[in-house]
Amino acid sequence: MKKQRVLIVDDEPETLKYVGANLRARGYDIVTAGDGRAALKIANETAFDLIVLDIGMPGLDGFEVCQAIRRDSDVPIVMLSARGQEKDIVRALDLGADDYLTKPFGAEELVARVRAVMRRATPAASASRPPLVIGELKIDFDARQVAIQDREIHLTPTEYNLLTYLANHAGKVLTHRMLLQAVWGAEYATESDYLWAYIRRLRRKLEPDPANPRYILTEPGVGYSFAARE
Repeated sequence: MKKQRVLIVDDEPETLKYVGANLRARGYDIVTAGDGRAALKIANETAFDLIVLDIGMPGLDGFEVCQAIRRDSDVPIVMLSARGQEKDIVRALDLGADDYLTKPFGAEELVARVRAVMRRATPAASASRPPLVIGELKIDFDARQVAIQDREIHLTPTEYNLLTYLANHAGKVLTHRMLLQAVWGAEYATESDYLWAYIRRLRRKLEPDPANPRYILTEPGVGYSFAARE
């Protein structure tokens, strides 16, 4: 079996060594970069299954690198930071990161997060089914494609998983906990920042007016629902 390749980006040699050693011990093929510009060059030249990316780097910081990568790729990204502030977590997720770890972190937490992110990025086998069309929105489940007015909308794997879970339960109110457990896993059941950021990203991509959503509706104090078929 081919090893999964991981790019680790951090300006601290100790972190590169620590993360690299722990992931290499679990069978991953490791490539490292010491700054953002080097990371972008490597990422443009080589395909990766995951990128572990530090926020607080000189020059191009992790936010800027994440944003640049997301213009061309949906490779899973786990952000690292010594800052555990909520605004940093929300910003990282809003820019397209899939997960976030606050330094210092243990080896088991690192590996668990990496495996969870990779699991979410792997399409699950499913039976063929007809596309879902609601207004100008079309979800082709077999092709894993989403379009608005026949214009394909690029979604990351987690964005797609969240959208299809909502769509599969159209017309039903889904609590924050239900959505987090279904899309991210039981260990994320209380991580509401993840859900909020991804709902915001989906609305920006799909809604004609994100401030007045047509498809993904807020159920105040409870969660979200997906508009019933028109």
